[in-house]
Amino acid sequence: MTATQQRSTVAPGRRGRRAGRGQGIGTRLLGGAVGLVLLGCAVWLQTLHMAEGEITDPITYTGVKGQVVDARRFSLRLDSFTAAKSIQSGSQTIGTDNLFLVVNVTAKSSLKPYHLRQPELLTAGGKRFDATDRVRSDLTMAMSWVQPDIWRSGRFFFEVPASELAGARVVFGLDKEVIVEPYKPEVEVDLGLDDEGARKLAASPQDVYSTDKK
Repeated sequence: MTATQQRSTVAPGRRGRRAGRGQGIGTRLLGGAVGLVLLGCAVWLQTLHMAEGEITDPITYTGVKGQVVDARRFSLRLDSFTAAKSIQSGSQTIGTDNLFLVVNVTAKSSLKPYHLRQPELLTAGGKRFDATDRVRSDLTMAMSWVQPDIWRSGRFFFEVPASELAGARVVFGLDKEVIVEPYKPEVEVDLGLDDEGARKLAASPQDVYSTDKK
C-alpha cells in the first residue's frame, strides 16, 4: 500500500521547513527498516513451508559437449572424453572390470575462486555414478582453483559399465562450503552418446591412459 501526503497551502517558515525535511528522512528510513523486516519475515515463513531438502536443491544449467554453459557463478565447457582400460600415473597402473571414462573440461569463475567438486555421471536409466576414488584427487581438476575470468582445464575420471554409456550426462558443481547455501548452481552436460556412439566408444578404448605430463 502506498501512502500519500497532502501538500500544505501555507508556506512554512525556515525552521518549519528544516523540521519537515528531517521528519521526512526519518520516516523514510523507518519505512525502509520496516520493509526489510517484513521481507525477512516473509522469506522465513516461506522457508518454514518448504519441503525438506528443497531449500538446498541446486539450480541446474544444461548444455552439450563443446558448449560453454554459464551457471552465473562459474562457466564450464566439456571439451572431450575418452575411454580407457587402465589409468597409469608414475609407476602405478590401475585397471577396471568396466571402463574408465576420462572427461576433459575447461572452467572459469565469475567473482571469486572456487573448487569444483568431484562430478557425477547420470545414466539414461536414472543411475548415478560418482567419480572414481581410485584415481588420486590431485590428478583431477577438483584440486585446482577455478579463477575469475581465467579459463583453466583439467579432467575427471569415472568407472562405468559400457552398457550405461548411451544417453549419459555429467553433472558438475561447486565444492561444499562451511555455510550451507541454498540454490547453488550446477552444470549438466549431455555427452551426446547414442547407442551407436556408445558402442563405438566401448569397442575401442585406450589400453592405458597416462596422467603423466609430457
